[in-house]
Amino acid sequence: MPRNITVFLRKSLFIKFSGNACHEGAIDIVDGKAKLVRENFCDGFGDCLPNCPTGAITFEEREAPAYDEAAVKAAQAKKKEEKTERVHEGGCPGSKMMQFMAKHDNCEEQPANVSRISRLGQWPCQIKLLPTEAPFYNGAKLLIAADCTAYAYANMHEDFMKGKITVIGCPKLDAIDYSEKLTDIIRNNDIKSVTIVRMEVPCCGGLQRAAENALRNSSKFIPWQVVTISRDGRILD
Repeated sequence: MPRNITVFLRKSLFIKFSGNACHEGAIDIVDGKAKLVRENFCDGFGDCLPNCPTGAITFEEREAPAYDEAAVKAAQAKKKEEKTERVHEGGCPGSKMMQFMAKHDNCEEQPANVSRISRLGQWPCQIKLLPTEAPFYNGAKLLIAADCTAYAYANMHEDFMKGKITVIGCPKLDAIDYSEKLTDIIRNNDIKSVTIVRMEVPCCGGLQRAAENALRNSSKFIPWQVVTISRDGRILD
């Protein structure tokens, strides 16, 4: 239904006026100027007014398409997804996906100049940075490990990481619930088994619960086990 709303006239906006000034995405920068390109995305609240560096935005009352909240939310979700994909495809060099398990696991002899070979099979490894779908998950044995385990347990690479895809996190430091992310990883990929390695400290229970919830929520029957490491580096169970 058409409606009478407040819309915004553009006179001569500079390019430094960002299209992000409109939270709903009604405004784009076209040829260096802000343009109202999606009238049904404009809620009429005027959040863009303070973001105009020249004060060139003014009000005008006229008939316009109805505000489409569902379309706005869908566009915002798509934009967020595309941003995440750009990060993992190289937008942030430190988060670019890499796989190198084959090189490490097929190498039985270690180079003479190193005492140990890294058994990390992919990059990134932090749960919050990992994509939910990636080639290195296919047919993988998944290791979900607390950050501290690699420091407490001396032979972490050979005893636990070798031949697995390793994902790490600390629910206390990240202050987030990993359940949803881990559920998507297990549900959307061909995961063969799950090993959870945690510390004996109580806060590591959050990582174990997240992994157990993910296994349950994935609706898959996958072999899994929990290993607990003591603070002085012993396997407790």
